[in-house]
Formats: sequence, C-alpha cells, structure tokens
Amino acid sequence: MERLSIIKSKIYTWDHLRRQLAIWRFKDKTIVFSNGCFDVLHLGHVEYLSKARDLGDILIVGLNSDDSVHRIKGSHRPVNKEEARAITLSALSFVDAVVLFGEDTPYDLINFIQPDILVKGKDYEGKDIVGSDVVKARGGQVVTIELTKGYSTTHTIELAQKVHL
Repeated sequence: MERLSIIKSKIYTWDHLRRQLAIWRFKDKTIVFSNGCFDVLHLGHVEYLSKARDLGDILIVGLNSDDSVHRIKGSHRPVNKEEARAITLSALSFVDAVVLFGEDTPYDLINFIQPDILVKGKDYEGKDIVGSDVVKARGGQVVTIELTKGYSTTHTIELAQKVHL
C-alpha cells in the first residue's frame, strides 16, 4: 500500500469508525479522544496530540468540518480545507484515527465514541468541557494538557499575514 493511502486510511466515517471501535474495544485498548479545528498545524498541536496519545493506546481526533470552523472562527477561516487538515493530522504517527464532525461542538461524536479518556488543553481547565459528562458517566477520565507557549493558529496566521504585507 502506498504511504499516502495508509495515511488516508486513518480518516474514518462514523460508520467505519463504529466497526473499528468494536475491534479496539475487543482488544481492550484504552481510547483517547481530543478534538479541534487544527487549521494550521504547528508545534503546539504536535506536542499536545503526542501527549494525549501517551495517555492511552488509541488516539482519535475529532476534526471540525469546514462549515463548523467557519461558524466558530469567522468568515476568514478555515485557511486549510477539511480534507487537507484531515490528511495532515493522519500523517502524524501517534494519531490512530481522524473523524470529521459538522456540529459546533463534538458532543454527539464523544457520545458516539464513548472514549475512556477525553483530552483538552489547560486553557479549558475549570471550564465545562463538552462531553465530560459522557466520559465520566462510564468511569472515564477528563484530562487537561499544558499547551506549548507561543504557539497558536491565530498567532501563526497573524505572523504569516505580516510577512506578506
């Protein structure tokens, strides 16, 4: 199988993911879930997701669709289309699955996946983390991870715009 095909095979539809989840659960794998727009992948994303994967056996990343990013971030976003964002995330060796969701929050997707561990950045600490009720109800954990200082998609986009002015 060509490398790009292998990378793309980690992008799941919900139906395909349902079958894969059954296999992972049968093998008693600890499933970790995180989500985001991941519009312009940067070091902060890589460090955050690698730390999330360290918490379990399988890392599933919920990826906001283009429409969802547009509603959340504004008319100027996303910079990269959902297919490009999904392929880029899937190319990371520690990401096991990427699945798109079109809602503004991943609540339905978290309810569908029923992860053992839900991960968000420390910037969510003390806030109501979407889906935490689902994860805690089945005895799972909600974990916040320290973010890499100096890295954010908004900052990266602003720097790129300054260079091209």
